[in-house]
Amino acid sequence: MAEKKTAATKKAVKPAVKAEKPAVKAEKPAAKSAKTVAQPRLKALYNNEFKAKLQKELGLKNINQVPKLEKVVVSSGVGKKREDKRFTETVALTLAKITGQAATSRLAKKSIATFKIRKGMGAPVGYLTTLRNDKMYEFVDRLINIALPHVRDFHGVSRKAFDAQGNYSLGLREQTVFPEITFEDASVLHGLEVTFIIKNGSKEGSLKLLELFGMPFEKETK
Repeated sequence: MAEKKTAATKKAVKPAVKAEKPAVKAEKPAAKSAKTVAQPRLKALYNNEFKAKLQKELGLKNINQVPKLEKVVVSSGVGKKREDKRFTETVALTLAKITGQAATSRLAKKSIATFKIRKGMGAPVGYLTTLRNDKMYEFVDRLINIALPHVRDFHGVSRKAFDAQGNYSLGLREQTVFPEITFEDASVLHGLEVTFIIKNGSKEGSLKLLELFGMPFEKETK
């Protein structure tokens, strides 16, 4: 009889163990939802505050007409130093470090006799990387709040660097203003350009959008 009870007890225990497994699996969706909640600071501010504020200030009827940052292009030309392997490697490494993704090399689109450049020549004439979504907002936050304040004799960025579509470009003379750049990386100095591609942009709307992000524009002269 003791043996029969033991066998029955074992069978009764097994279902209880199996019943616990669904409870463990039920925890996974909660972990996934926690990841989706976290978003860059500027992105959250834009969605929760800036979008409605811009619609009101610009007098737009539809919320979908509000200016929105679509992508940011960070680029650097190598010019006459395109044959200098150390220089070109430093440029590519710099862009990768400050943006968080690998840079793409760019070949010449047209021939320029002064710089001895032929269209489609083998050596790259520059490097660039295109940022979208979370990486874009994180980069813009670091650029505005960390990099630009470290520019020597900084008095603000130009208000006149908008094109007809409302896209904005600014240039930096040295890559060392970014905290990701180490002392070894700074042994070879080079500049870079940052272009903000803005959807539904205009000179007025794009300016207001970047001001809300905290872009330190130079003071208006009367």
